[in-house]
Amino acid sequence: MSIESMESVLTTVSTAPTPHEMRHAMSHFASGVTVITGLSDDGPIGFCCQSFASVSLEPPLILFCADHRGRAWPRIQEIGRFTVNVLREDQGDMCSRFGSSRGTKFEGLDWTRSAWGTPALPDVLARVHCEVETVHRAGDHDIAIGRVLGLEALGEQRPMVFYRGAFGLADTAGISGT
Repeated sequence: MSIESMESVLTTVSTAPTPHEMRHAMSHFASGVTVITGLSDDGPIGFCCQSFASVSLEPPLILFCADHRGRAWPRIQEIGRFTVNVLREDQGDMCSRFGSSRGTKFEGLDWTRSAWGTPALPDVLARVHCEVETVHRAGDHDIAIGRVLGLEALGEQRPMVFYRGAFGLADTAGISGT
């Protein structure tokens, strides 16, 4: 693309993408799936989260993004400690449980309390135990930075992946490389 045509594109685009357009474009980026958990006075709380990343090795920091209008995240932020539970490929039931706004997410689930006082989910690939370091407001979400207190790498199975609005990569064979 020439400089002139690129400038033309940049100057003719006058509107920001819609939420639908943003969601569609971002669905082309595959991400892992986690469940963020915390323990409130009322019991365990948690939510499914695909926006998780390592930030720094020294000091050890991670980040995730959460809708600040959600039910669980504001409570976890107030508590100040949380665990990031990294889901395995075969944990679709766990993902559905924590991805829903209905029901009791921990009902019938064999979770344990970690040494850091947060819910540790069973049979996950890894757990990252953290305390809230800082939170930045970004549009309709918060960017939460967590200071890592402890790590557990628990399995060698394949991770759960979210791609193009679905979990897993099994249906990607028909997608062209363009």
